[in-house]
Amino acid sequence: MIMNKANPYAQYANNKVMSASGPELTLMLYEGAIKFCNRAESAVEKKDIQEAHNNIRKVQNIVTYLRDTLNMSYATAKDFDNIYAYLDRRLVEANLRKDNEILKEINKHLHSVRDTWIGVMKANNVPVPNSYMNNSTAAV
Repeated sequence: MIMNKANPYAQYANNKVMSASGPELTLMLYEGAIKFCNRAESAVEKKDIQEAHNNIRKVQNIVTYLRDTLNMSYATAKDFDNIYAYLDRRLVEANLRKDNEILKEINKHLHSVRDTWIGVMKANNVPVPNSYMNNSTAAV
């Protein structure tokens, strides 16, 4: 009988997500968007059109989810909605053109929003995972 052993990294990642607070999950989504944007940039450089498309779509899916789950009862939600709408428009354009300059702009905005979110977490005494305390770059 062959036992199907789960990938330990996948188990760790699943546990990390399942035990995360709402603010931590939002931070993870920003990190994911940055990671996929980095991958899209790399794919465009390599002229790997399908890989670029796939990763741009992943960023779009995250941005769409973030936008769809905004709590509009907060004053800043409209600002985030405007940012997400802009990012979505630029992602469509980047995907159509496979344009790295647009992807770099999007990546810069994603980093800025992620860093702002970390500031919001800190200001509200929400624990920020140690990996984000002195690190403002996302892993690829």
